[in-house]
Amino acid sequence: MQGLYRIALLPGDGIGPEVIAEAVKVLRVIESFHNLIFRFQTGLIGGCAIDATATPLPAETVSICNNSQAILLGAVGGPQWDSKRPEARPEQGLLQIRKRLGLFVNLRPVKVLDSLAHLSAIKPALVRGTDMMIVRELMGGIYFGNPRGIFAKNGEKMGVNTEIYREHEIERVAHRGFQLARTRRRKVTSVDKANVLEASQLWREVVTRIGHGYPDVELNHLYIDNCAMQLIERPTSFDVVLASNMFGDILSDEAAMVAGSIGLVPSASLGEQTALYEPIHGSAPDIAGRNRANPIAAILSAAMMMRYSFRMDGAADAVETAVERVMKRGMHTAEIAGRGRAASTSRMGSLIAEETGKVLKAQSLPKKKKRG
Repeated sequence: MQGLYRIALLPGDGIGPEVIAEAVKVLRVIESFHNLIFRFQTGLIGGCAIDATATPLPAETVSICNNSQAILLGAVGGPQWDSKRPEARPEQGLLQIRKRLGLFVNLRPVKVLDSLAHLSAIKPALVRGTDMMIVRELMGGIYFGNPRGIFAKNGEKMGVNTEIYREHEIERVAHRGFQLARTRRRKVTSVDKANVLEASQLWREVVTRIGHGYPDVELNHLYIDNCAMQLIERPTSFDVVLASNMFGDILSDEAAMVAGSIGLVPSASLGEQTALYEPIHGSAPDIAGRNRANPIAAILSAAMMMRYSFRMDGAADAVETAVERVMKRGMHTAEIAGRGRAASTSRMGSLIAEETGKVLKAQSLPKKKKRG
């Protein structure tokens, strides 16, 4: 009997629909090789949802996500919605879906292969061998704290945002970080600003306490400014980077440039019941609809879906290997410097889908027995 997997597609705004289409193209290849059925259902989120329903996260989209085993999201936002009230802007759709589904931890892998180190904005000698996982808390911190808003006081406007962290929010993301480190190089770097912020002081206290339960994992603490510097100076020294919502958001974008492009970095947002997968890049409205976007981060996000939601490590490995092989051949999209003509979004997706099929075929062939 064929396995049935229900996937919610939330293409969103800008280049979101274009990159999600290429990820689906790759998933169709996996479907055919593994005798599976991926049942896709599409929902609105972000700016396109505002235009259609006057809300960035319609109830119908929440229902689609609740009835799916995993969610693949493109991007949200664009300048045409900048004048909206803060609570009605496209980004609120993303924040709300994380809250509604209980997605409390975000994983962002950044890996630099030796053969692709030349793509980095940093000297190749510094980035070769980089392999880190940024573990970002996703449901607390300054993005969700109250009070927040723009207020008038004494004849002057003031903007207010509140950083709040509760013990249990720090505990659960810390456990995920240490557990993940046990599957890697057993090193956690926790990031905070404990010399200035009380919320960070609690963060450091709780992470230290949780770390005592993982004596086989090395724990280090870095202030956010120092960590940002060291990510550039010695990126290969990092294994698991554990950070709050805002700090993790900023650091993962910085780390993406170590890899060469924000268009190469996928992510997985995990909860207890479901998970959402998305590229970390934005909606890139300046190139939307021009077939110039890099679909690799979306495709690798689909690979993370195979690994974390569907426990199909072989399929995930096949996609990652396919991406590596295509890029090793010198294929690149417009935002990545390289020789030769840049590939379009659809061309890059087709090349990776084709290569994924070759890898899957090789995986299915019986291994030859050694003589003797």
